[in-house]
Amino acid sequence: MTSETVAEERAETGTGAQAEPSAWARRLRRFGYAESARTDTRERLVPPFPEPGTRVWQMLGLGPALSLRLARWSGWLGPILVSLFAGVIRFWHLGSPRDVVFDETYYAKDAWALLQYGYEGTWPDGKVSNPEILAHPQVIPLSNVGGYVVHPPTGKWIIAVGEWMFGLNPFGWRFMMAVLGTLSVLMLCRIGRRLFRSTALGCIAGLLMSVDGLQYVMSRIALLDLVIMFFALAAFGCLLIDRDWSRARLAAALPVDEDGFARPDDTVGSRTGMGWRPWRIAAAVMLGLAASSKWNGLYFLAFFTILTVLWDVGSRRVAGARRPRLAVLRKDLGWSLLTMLPTALVTYLLTWTGWFMSSNGYGRHWADGRGGTWSWIPAPLRSLWHYEYQVYQFNVNLHASHPYQSNPWSWLVLGRPVSYYFESPKYGQDGCRTASGCSREILALGTPLLWWAACFALVYLLYRWIARRDWRAGAILCAAGAGYLPWFHYQDRTIFYFYAVAFVPYLCLAVTMMIGAFLGPREATESRRMWGAVGAGTLVLLIVWNFIYFFPIYTGMTIPYHSWQARMWLDSWI
Repeated sequence: MTSETVAEERAETGTGAQAEPSAWARRLRRFGYAESARTDTRERLVPPFPEPGTRVWQMLGLGPALSLRLARWSGWLGPILVSLFAGVIRFWHLGSPRDVVFDETYYAKDAWALLQYGYEGTWPDGKVSNPEILAHPQVIPLSNVGGYVVHPPTGKWIIAVGEWMFGLNPFGWRFMMAVLGTLSVLMLCRIGRRLFRSTALGCIAGLLMSVDGLQYVMSRIALLDLVIMFFALAAFGCLLIDRDWSRARLAAALPVDEDGFARPDDTVGSRTGMGWRPWRIAAAVMLGLAASSKWNGLYFLAFFTILTVLWDVGSRRVAGARRPRLAVLRKDLGWSLLTMLPTALVTYLLTWTGWFMSSNGYGRHWADGRGGTWSWIPAPLRSLWHYEYQVYQFNVNLHASHPYQSNPWSWLVLGRPVSYYFESPKYGQDGCRTASGCSREILALGTPLLWWAACFALVYLLYRWIARRDWRAGAILCAAGAGYLPWFHYQDRTIFYFYAVAFVPYLCLAVTMMIGAFLGPREATESRRMWGAVGAGTLVLLIVWNFIYFFPIYTGMTIPYHSWQARMWLDSWI
């Protein structure tokens, strides 16, 4: 926890700098949590980023000028280096296995149809079409008859970009997933930096996600869930920037005393507008794209809309509003709803442009010539509504048994991962050099030590949010809940663990915040910081080692059967 965090906590709790320290505060001082003499309300609204240090660069033998320049670039240099590492391992042998893996049989082919017609066409059964697609010469048995599909088109359009560049082959349909997986690491580094006001902690969050097995596997397979994760994370980042921008406007309007310190003011807190908020509109666009990849993206829209309104309440309280909820109701709530919800809806509808412009899209002309109460609505919109209603009925009534389905209660402890690909090469096949045989598997499994550490981290964040009123903990919990909690409503439906990739970034942020607590505040003693760094570094290194250990079953490498069996830590993983 940094000194800026302490200042912000005082802002949220309303404690003044001159107040008599409590017994709890005196106890914390022994661990380095010292109170500052006085806090400017502007800094309480928008805690500044600390000046980057140059000691590490100078220890490497660099001159003072170059060290200062590199320190100032570290806010981007660090995240870019972490992202390069993530990108290298995600693009490594991306086209292997050269096969149609799991549900790629739907999304890769639908993406190709979108490229050809603007809507999903009809394919023969996968047992027929998949070998033809992978054959030499290639055969593409695609019909222009509209196909019934149960997910919106955005995720498939993104897959189609890679196919447009590299063709209908495993590398082509996986390419954009690897791009999004890499860019999401870069985003998380920057989001963590803004959230914790620490470049180091931001890079740790990105590093943790770069070595998470579930996010890694999903970055190398053409499924839709990583697309939801990407756009929801982008929306979360946009809302964080919007929070700082809007609070900066309130800070600029506060009166300043003769000593140059800004103080809370009821008039400013209650009546000052927060101005044009383009980052909130950008977040709504991202959330519309998430929902138009898979419908569970809608939950992020609902949760994040509530979150940003609560942030506005906190902002006006710190600025001095005596009745911040009323102030938000009067000044902010209407604009929040008018910018978030309609923007997301328009974005969603625009993603169906190819279907709207088609003649053969499934159900495209259902409403043509139909009368009734809703006949005043344009026929294409009514046709889409009818189509979406059919899709909704399919999704909520999907109860077919599947060997890899799982209950959301088991997700955090990795109770039942999903095997996307499995082969048992014999001696001399696919590089097998063991007489007893080998195994090749792609297992959608989060890095166990990271996920199990996240279970403790979430409990710690609940404490920080409830007992210490830490807004960062609340934000992370809200985002994780948006991706996780709604699935408990569908426990009778056929659902899978890999849906959890949508909230992986927030598990990494939760572990990072716990690591920040290990490290301690900047004011802590050198001994306290050293032992905290040892503990934090040990945890990160163990997580990285755990990823390396499971790397063969994330990538479908040929390994001896006994090595594969050694990695099946739980019987339910088989």
